[in-house]
Amino acid sequence: MAAFSIALSALSADSTAIDVVGNNLANLNTVGYKDTSVNFQDLMSQSLAGDSQVGMGIGQVGTVTSYSQGTLQTTNGATDAAIQGNGFFVVTNSANQTLYTRDGSFQLDASGNLVTATGQHVQGWSAVNGKVNSNGPVGNLAVPLGAVIPATATSTMNLNVNLNSQSTVGTSFSAPIQVIDSQGTSHTLTVDFTKKDTNSWAYNVTVPAADLQTGGNTTLASGTMTFDSNGNVEPPAGTATGTSPAPQAIAVTGLADGAANMNIAWSQFDGTGNPLITQNSQASAVGSTHQNGTAVGQVTGVSLQSGGVLMANYSNGQQVTMGQLALASIPNPQSLTSVGDNNLQTSTSTGTISVCAANARGCGQIVAGSLESSTVNMATEFTNLLTYQNSYQAASKVITTTDQLMQQTIGLIPNA
Repeated sequence: MAAFSIALSALSADSTAIDVVGNNLANLNTVGYKDTSVNFQDLMSQSLAGDSQVGMGIGQVGTVTSYSQGTLQTTNGATDAAIQGNGFFVVTNSANQTLYTRDGSFQLDASGNLVTATGQHVQGWSAVNGKVNSNGPVGNLAVPLGAVIPATATSTMNLNVNLNSQSTVGTSFSAPIQVIDSQGTSHTLTVDFTKKDTNSWAYNVTVPAADLQTGGNTTLASGTMTFDSNGNVEPPAGTATGTSPAPQAIAVTGLADGAANMNIAWSQFDGTGNPLITQNSQASAVGSTHQNGTAVGQVTGVSLQSGGVLMANYSNGQQVTMGQLALASIPNPQSLTSVGDNNLQTSTSTGTISVCAANARGCGQIVAGSLESSTVNMATEFTNLLTYQNSYQAASKVITTTDQLMQQTIGLIPNA
């Protein structure tokens, strides 16, 4: 009887389907996991007398992975990333084989390489002088953990200061500002304001004698400021309206630490000619100071920004772009095969793959500080499990019934 083989094919198919459900449920919490469903297909029929046909059971079970969008869960992990939309992260294993994944739970290894949770190298474009060229070839992304960025000497500075218009002649007010030399050493310059007359203040810029090789004259610059009736410092004569007057030049020479001489431009007006120093009937005070020098910096942290930009944070407060994650746009992702560790590889039927940056050429957005949840639906999987269980029991009943019929048939044979 064909009933045995037909029922056995059903048992085999249901067993496979239950395996698929089990694997889905096992990966309920796997980052970036995509739910797999089962496709059943019948075998060809055999023709009986007349036009009757009887099927031969069920063929080999096929599986289909649904690459639908998973829910994004905020983790605030510094190097976590999730894809919103199409695309896959590109990684390479120890054999330098290119693989693809939706799992963005990345981390840095001991050498500063950006890797997956299971050690594959994350691919992208490394920055050159803080700039990323996403049209170039991709490679391993890394952060030089032991590297330092050199100091940048101060070349510009400004102070937002109010001088009390009610001060008596001879009253002084000091405004300190820290600047950085070429070796990263900090120096405190002091701007001393002294009221000379109504709407007139003298200023004197000094540096501590200990900061100079020879000590001696510590005055770096001096001059007089005149204020108008509204309390705004007046620009030098001949300054065009709406333009910023030339800054005050400050030269710091002969530094004791052997650093290069400093030439600092002190801007007393902003870029549109608005005064940064005022004289109003309020207590003399420094609102803010700014200078563009930076001390020597070491890496204190690494983070991924939305869009997949990899940033290094330095101890001197600077952030430097180290690279950008690459995404792969795959036209038929169902052709990918799983190789474990949340990674996928191409097959012979995979279409042409396009490597792109986030939000470019069909690739989705990269959301930093988030991970994509599994798309497995527990209710659906349990419903499927019950369906396959009932089907298995039914096929088992067919075998039992067929066996009973076979025994009855054998019993009809007369004894020899």
